[in-house]
Amino acid sequence: MSEQSPRQEFSGVPMGRLFGIPVYVSWTWFLVAGFITVMFGPYFGRMLPGIGEGAAYGVAFVFAVLLYVSVLLHELAHSVLAKAYGLPVRRITLYLLGGVSEIEKEPPTPGKEFLVAAAGPGLSLGLAGLGWLADVYFINDGGILEVLVLQLWFANLIVGVFNLLPGLPLDGGRMLRAGVWKIAGSPGTGTIVAAWGGRVLAVLLVAVPLASALAGGGEADITDVIWPLVLASFIWMGASQSLRVAKIRARIPRVNARALARRAVPVSGDTPLSEALRQAGERHAGAIVVVDHDGRPLAIVSEAAVQATPEHRRPWVSSASLAKSLDPAMVLAADLAGEPLIDAMREAPGSEYLLVEPGGEVYGVLSTADVNRVFTGV
Repeated sequence: MSEQSPRQEFSGVPMGRLFGIPVYVSWTWFLVAGFITVMFGPYFGRMLPGIGEGAAYGVAFVFAVLLYVSVLLHELAHSVLAKAYGLPVRRITLYLLGGVSEIEKEPPTPGKEFLVAAAGPGLSLGLAGLGWLADVYFINDGGILEVLVLQLWFANLIVGVFNLLPGLPLDGGRMLRAGVWKIAGSPGTGTIVAAWGGRVLAVLLVAVPLASALAGGGEADITDVIWPLVLASFIWMGASQSLRVAKIRARIPRVNARALARRAVPVSGDTPLSEALRQAGERHAGAIVVVDHDGRPLAIVSEAAVQATPEHRRPWVSSASLAKSLDPAMVLAADLAGEPLIDAMREAPGSEYLLVEPGGEVYGVLSTADVNRVFTGV
C-alpha cells in the first residue's frame, strides 16, 4: 500500500540512498517477510514439486523480498517525480502494509498533484504488464523463475489497482483530491471529498466480504475478515488524519505576524527582571527585548523562563540571564503571513521571534504559543 505523508516519527533500518533519497525499512517489514514466507512456502512447494520443503520456503522468502523491491520502485516513482517538481522528499520507508514516501510539501497545482500520485500505481501496473509478457512469451519452463515472475506480476497488478481506489490515503485518493481541487479551486475541498471517499472505502472493505459470506448462506469466517479489517483500519485512520490536517490548513490564512505580534519593551541586559516586567506592564507590552547601548536588539527574554522564576527572586535576576540570543533565523519580517510565516517558523523552531519592519525597525515579538492558539482555537 502506498501513501505520501508528512514528516513523522520513525524507527527502522537505513538501507542507503537512491536518487539522493534515504531509504529505510521499518521493523514491521521483517514480520511481514516472515508471514509471507510461512504462508507461501507450502504454495511454492505445490507449484514446484520435488524441490523440497526447505527450498520451497526459501523461494517464498525470495518472493517476499522481491515484492518489497516492487513496492520500493512504486515509492521511487512518487519521489523522483516529486523531486523533479522541486518538492523535498525526506525519505522512503518500507513498512507493514507497503511503503510511504515522505514528501514534505504539497504539489503547487492540481495537475502536479495528480501526476505525482499517479506515478506509483502507473509503475506498478507497468511492472505487472512486463511480468505478464515475460511469463507468457519468454519464461514458460515451469521452474522457479517462472513461478516467481507469475506471482510478482499478479501482486503488482493488485497493488496498482488497489492504490487507484478513490480514497485517501491511497494514491487514487490523491488523484481524486487533485480532480476536485481543479474543479472547485480549493485543495481543502479536495482533501475533504477524498478523505470521506477513504472512509467509505474502509467500510466497504469490511462490509463486502461479510455480506458475501452471509448472502451465500454460510457463516463468515473470521480469518477471511482479518486482512480486510487491517486494511480498512489503516485507510480509516489515514482518511481521518487527512480530515484533521484539512481543518488545520484551513486556518493557515488566519496566521498573520502583525495581528499576532506582542508589543515589546526594550531593556538593557543588566535590568532586573522585576523592573523589566514593571516597564512592560506600564506600556502594556507582552514581551521584553534585551538591547545594546545603541538600542539594537540582542535577545528576547523567554516567557517560560520568566514564569518559572519565583516573584521574590525577580529583583535579583537580570533580564539577560533569562534571554535567548537572537539567531538571524529568529528575526522575521513583520509582513509575513500564512504559509510563508509557517515555513519560516518551521525552518527555525523556537518559542519567540523578533518581528522587524522592512527598514529594520523592531515591530514586536511573535510567540509560538500565540500562533498555536490559532490552530487549537484556544
